[in-house]
Order: sequence, then structure tokens, then C-alpha cells
Amino acid sequence: MDMARDRERGLLIFDGDCGFCTTSARFVSRWVDRRHRYDVQPWQELDLAPLGVTEADCIEAAQFVRRDGSVVAGHRAIAAGLTHGAPLWRPLGHLLTLPGVSAVAARVYAWVADHRYALPGGTPACAPGIPAQPQ
Repeated sequence: MDMARDRERGLLIFDGDCGFCTTSARFVSRWVDRRHRYDVQPWQELDLAPLGVTEADCIEAAQFVRRDGSVVAGHRAIAAGLTHGAPLWRPLGHLLTLPGVSAVAARVYAWVADHRYALPGGTPACAPGIPAQPQ
């Protein structure tokens, strides 16, 4: 992985051990960012320190490393992915960061993160508190 390129383009980091997260990342790559304006990578395949995130950060929530090196997490990472993606998705990304909407989006993100094992693409390994099995 070319860290300099990631910083130039932006990088959405997800949990590659989670089936729901991997399915969601595929959706992002296929529909939100079809022209590859930013990279989408599992944290397990990255050198995290130069990106300014830790393994604990990535276990807690999705991360988005912006071109300027700043990092946002959780619903704000999803919003950043949307605003950096195809023009059709950008208004939704901006909406997720508006006062009031952001608080609701944060709660929805937390609920999804806590229940991702039961959502489409999820597996029992995605359940909170279950450590990922070595591959």
C-alpha cells in the first residue's frame, strides 16, 4: 500500500474481518466511488501509524483519512466517503454532518455497529466481543 498515494486520494478504512463491513466496502467501491477517487482498504492490510490511526480506533469504527491527513471516524467517516464519492452521493454525505442530523446519524451508526452480525453480509464473527479468528 502506497501511503503517499493514500494521503493524496483519501482512504476509507474498514474492518476486513467483518462480513457486513466488507460487504459495505464493496458497495462503496462499486456504487459510491466507482471512479476510485479514494481508496477503500481493510485496516488489517495497512500500516496504521503513518495514517494517524490505531488498531483500537479501527476496531471501534470505520475511519476516513482525508487528503490533508485529518481523520474522522464512525458516521463522519461514512459521510466523508459519500462526500468524496460520486456527485449523486455527496448531498447525503453533507446531510449526515448537519447539526441534529449528525447526532441521529451517530446513534444509527452505533446501532449498526452493535448489530452488524445480524445485518445482510454479517456473520457471527462480526458480533461485538467475539475476537476475530486468525486466517
